Amino acid sequence: MRFSKILWPVALSASVFVGSITLTYAQAATTPSTTKTASTKTDNRQIERQQYVQAQKALNAKNMPEYHRLLKQLKNYPLLPYLEYQELTNRLFSLPKQEVQAFFANYPDSFLSERLTHRWLRTLAQRERWADYLHFYDKRLTDPELACLNLRARLATGDKSALNEVAPLWNIEKTQSKACDPVFDQWKKAGLMTPDLIWERHLKVVKVGNKGMASYLSNLLPAADRSMAILLQQVDANPRLLKQTAKFSKQSPKMKAVILHGLEKLARVNAKEALALWHGYDAQQLFDDSNRVEIKYQIALRLLYQDHEVDAEKLVASTPNLTRIDLLEWLLRESLRKQDWERVNEWLARLPEEARNSERWRYWQARTMEELSIKEINGETPTSIYNTVAPARSFYGFLAADKTKVNYHLLDRPMSFTSEQIAAVENAQGILRAREFFARGELGAANREFFHTTRRMPLEQMVIAGRLAEKLGWYRNGIQVMAEAQYWDDLEVRFPVVYKEHVTKAAQQTSVNPLFIFAVTRQESAFVHDAKSTAGALGLMQLLPATAKQTAQKNGLSFTLQDLITPEKNIALGSRYLNHLLGVFEGNRILAAAAYNAGPGRVKKWLNKDKEAQLPYDVWIETIPYKETRGYVQNVLSFSVIYAYRLGQETNFVTPAEANRQL
Repeated sequence: MRFSKILWPVALSASVFVGSITLTYAQAATTPSTTKTASTKTDNRQIERQQYVQAQKALNAKNMPEYHRLLKQLKNYPLLPYLEYQELTNRLFSLPKQEVQAFFANYPDSFLSERLTHRWLRTLAQRERWADYLHFYDKRLTDPELACLNLRARLATGDKSALNEVAPLWNIEKTQSKACDPVFDQWKKAGLMTPDLIWERHLKVVKVGNKGMASYLSNLLPAADRSMAILLQQVDANPRLLKQTAKFSKQSPKMKAVILHGLEKLARVNAKEALALWHGYDAQQLFDDSNRVEIKYQIALRLLYQDHEVDAEKLVASTPNLTRIDLLEWLLRESLRKQDWERVNEWLARLPEEARNSERWRYWQARTMEELSIKEINGETPTSIYNTVAPARSFYGFLAADKTKVNYHLLDRPMSFTSEQIAAVENAQGILRAREFFARGELGAANREFFHTTRRMPLEQMVIAGRLAEKLGWYRNGIQVMAEAQYWDDLEVRFPVVYKEHVTKAAQQTSVNPLFIFAVTRQESAFVHDAKSTAGALGLMQLLPATAKQTAQKNGLSFTLQDLITPEKNIALGSRYLNHLLGVFEGNRILAAAAYNAGPGRVKKWLNKDKEAQLPYDVWIETIPYKETRGYVQNVLSFSVIYAYRLGQETNFVTPAEANRQL
């Protein structure tokens, strides 16, 4: 299918943008003079890097004369603040207040200033310099320990109103820092630790399984409430105690809390049993509507987990105000899997308006209307609904475009920037530090500086930073910062064409379409060549070592673990594994992509052997049991279309063979 290429002209051409970066990094030059200047800058930077290492060694050895001598040579080196930070933190206990203030003034909003703030405040608290603590404390800090120390500082300087702000810090499900104890003690002596607050926190800690804290809190309660707290702990340990209904007949808010917690806990192991008990307790106790909706939600969700779909459907159907999106979407997918289109239509009508108007459920509303021969709902026909979804550059947009046989809309709208705007971002201190760490191969530090800086930028500067990262080969950072800026329409940054020669070669040696390889690689690693997952998958195409070794043996290739972080070899192995999966699933990319993520064994189990139960491809994808795999398949198919656009090719979202096969 052809693309509807929506491309806004950009005042700043790519050559201007690249040129700005090129001059900074001296990677290319147009005249002898610029070559000489660039070469001099590179030589100076290499000298500074050596001096930086020497200064670190001198500082660690406490050779301060040598350190200060070297420091004078590094005034223009981006990582100078790291030396100053280390030297300053080495002597924080001497309270160098003016120098700390100077550091904050010199490097405002920097990663190191934030780190220094934490260390400096803790030092001031240790020395009980409470007035200084209040001066330096920033309300934007999210560290609860520092918040406690701030209240302690206020109390120490005579601000008794601080006691009114203690309850939210105390009333949490986990143990707070010991730094909070002095504040909590004063708060308790002031009579502000009420039985209701103790009960509320006790309920929280029981729910998260903090038995030690629960026992401690129950002993703080007055005798009248302590027995109820112990009953709650007993029900938590054995929720089937709720079968002894006479034991739970007392009418009180606390008894209701005990019953509801027990039912929720029981539902995790036997939702049908919890449902039966709920009917009895609902008749016995006067639960408010919010409690009813919440416990029905919990039981219905567990019924679905435990394969009691019919019971879940009955429970939800009998509760009109139960409109939790995750629950209704689960029921929708169950109905789609059964191809019960009448039920799909009913659940769609129950969705909250925002969810109902999403691309996903708009598409399925049109599909349902087609299946049920419904010509119109609220003035909309299936075709008109598809037409509202088709302009989206997304899985459902492409599905809708195929339905109405219109061109895919590939909105590509890079922002326009002046050279001054670009220079401002390139020369931002945090970006300079990130780039220097990147050049030194210290990628962890580079990432910290880059994202700390970009997250404090306005939208336009974040987008410039994303383009800068892409031009420097820092592809994942470019992709991520565009996502954090929620700017989705710069396809060059979001879908970089990287390692094209390796992908082309791998595609020629297999039957795998290069668009499919690009799409899988973008989804798997965002082009981080040495990416490593928690499961141990490595490299661009995130191969497990065992899978890679087996693939290499089958294809007569040599293999070492190092190959997985070598782009050419990783792509060669990954494409061959994709080729194997395509062979297993008769060339079907939908099934091959699902298998690449979840394993071929699971995908074979998800396929319906009974012809009567087999599903159209769009229904099968929507009802993949694993949410991760469902999203993975949708992304890979969509990314293939986008990469076709990026490479100037034409493609179908799904091939006729894929579209016509029942799964």
